[in-house]
Amino acid sequence: MSPLPQARDRAVDDTASSRLSAFLARQEPELLRFRRDLHAHPELGRQERRTTERLVEQLEAAGLVPKVLPHGCGVICDIDPIDDDGPIGAELSADSAHRRGRLAIRADIDALPVQEAEALPFRSTVTGVSHACGHDVHTACALGAGLFLAEEARAGRLPRGVRLVFQPAEELLPGGAVDMVDAGALDGVASIIGVHCDPKVDAGQIGLRTGALTAACDTIELRMSGPGGHTARPHLTVDIVYALAAMVTELPAALSRRMDPRGGVSVVWGQINAGHASNAIPQYGEVRGTLRAMDQRAWSQAPDLIHELVDSIAAVYGAKTEMEYVRGVPPVVNEEHVVELLREAAHRALSVPGGAGPDGIVAVEQSMGGEDFSWYLQHVPGAMARLGVRTPGDPTPRDLHQSTFVADEAAIAVGVRLFAEAAMAADHARV
Repeated sequence: MSPLPQARDRAVDDTASSRLSAFLARQEPELLRFRRDLHAHPELGRQERRTTERLVEQLEAAGLVPKVLPHGCGVICDIDPIDDDGPIGAELSADSAHRRGRLAIRADIDALPVQEAEALPFRSTVTGVSHACGHDVHTACALGAGLFLAEEARAGRLPRGVRLVFQPAEELLPGGAVDMVDAGALDGVASIIGVHCDPKVDAGQIGLRTGALTAACDTIELRMSGPGGHTARPHLTVDIVYALAAMVTELPAALSRRMDPRGGVSVVWGQINAGHASNAIPQYGEVRGTLRAMDQRAWSQAPDLIHELVDSIAAVYGAKTEMEYVRGVPPVVNEEHVVELLREAAHRALSVPGGAGPDGIVAVEQSMGGEDFSWYLQHVPGAMARLGVRTPGDPTPRDLHQSTFVADEAAIAVGVRLFAEAAMAADHARV
């Protein structure tokens, strides 16, 4: 006789989905205007004051009580079940929050130092800065879900507390997620979810993966030095340019033979500088790059081995070295039970009229990109979904962090539905 409660839960879900459709019919144009405003006024990491102010305006207008981080960038906002018309989430006790265990919805709000190439009507007004990674889309999705959940809370229909986390500085290492955790963003939180735009997945689709979704990412800045000299007599000095070239090629090669290849460790250089004249061996040279690893164990082992290999390679050429190795982010590893919550939410989100249906839930591969959402997962279970933003049928190859990145705005309603459905799921108290 167990199907009866399940049927009752499904009826509740369908009602919530209907209310969500009605909400989007009213609010989607405003969410698009909000997203376009952010897109036109991008801000780099730890400079997102205007974006923060705009979020606070929207949340306060909905009767919420947002809290701005001490340095003025980033917002935390709670939405909790209430029985009156007071500010939503304003007076929830710490003990009550712990018992309920909120579901956190995270969005990153910073932009990139990338000049936008596309001539959109709402293109970036800031020279050399743009939302080339889709964080404006993430923010609009989380805001839209929050506004809907605030309505549900005021009507007494929110099954569980939710925390909106609008995070600054995702593009910086080790990432603004560390700031959010230090500011208490996970206090009273049982699990966390997020999305990231994927230009290889069609708008209207949601990509899911259990286990590792992204790679770990660290940065390496290495300076090599010697006395300098004439190119006619390299044997009397330290040939810094040659030593740098050897470091650039030999370090990745040696690393590949000293680490388990299943860890997927990769060093790729992005910058090299040395010298100013064709006949003078310079005293200094620099090389910068990233180390990426596919799993946590390899990421943990990499720094000590990098230091050992740098010293041994430099010693062959007699060069002195100074290295700054910055720990960036561990891999995002999606917890299975939180992925299942997102899968159920995606099923409902895509099963609306005009939606892609179950076929819109697609499997995605692990990316070598880094994502500081992983820092939250060091403290609470969670999962990140891929939000399709490619216009169906668009043959133009696009990627993140490129000047030609464009997000199909149909993805915003899908992201709102995914977040809201996850929060409204009757059985997600176990997550």
